[in-house]
Amino acid sequence: MMTRRFLQLLIGLAMYGISLAMFIRASLGTAPWDVLHQGLAAKTGLSLGTVVVIVSFLVLLLWIPLRQWPGIGTLFNAVLVGVFADIGLAFIPAISHVGGQAGLLIGAVLLNGVASACYIGARLGPGARDGLMTGLARRTGWPVRVCRTGIEVVVLAAGWLLGGSVGVGTVLYALAIGPLVQLLLPRFTVPELQRPAPAADPAVTAA
Repeated sequence: MMTRRFLQLLIGLAMYGISLAMFIRASLGTAPWDVLHQGLAAKTGLSLGTVVVIVSFLVLLLWIPLRQWPGIGTLFNAVLVGVFADIGLAFIPAISHVGGQAGLLIGAVLLNGVASACYIGARLGPGARDGLMTGLARRTGWPVRVCRTGIEVVVLAAGWLLGGSVGVGTVLYALAIGPLVQLLLPRFTVPELQRPAPAADPAVTAA
């Protein structure tokens, strides 16, 4: 079971990074955090994947006052998504045709939904950004949706000011990713191993 969980985690993170590259190449807008990543990459000259990794570890520092602890999946997430984003950008060409951009955007949303369900369903720890959201909700008592919306509005605004791409893809992601992950997550969640019930004591049974 652990082997399946670990493989599912790695596959999910690889697909997530590739989906991020697809969003960028579609040039129609991307998810709020990736708007920030894109803006930082443009300002610093670093590769997008490098920025994703750096931001992930900076976000993990914010877990400390929230008393949120990473799992092995959290650490793999912090590194591998950025690595596979750069791999995807190296192999996926930029597309200028609107039809091709739209197809790539839809494919990115779908792949991102599958990827999210895979790595969340592996149950090896949340991503740095998801953990920030849930940790903030736990410590403040605010609803998760309020914490998520607040965080994403802040990073979206910061990314846009830095030159990140905001567009129809940003709106499509916001509307589609929640329902898509909710639909797919039961199919990818690795069930907990059921321990066999202890055998009855013959002496007790006889009595």
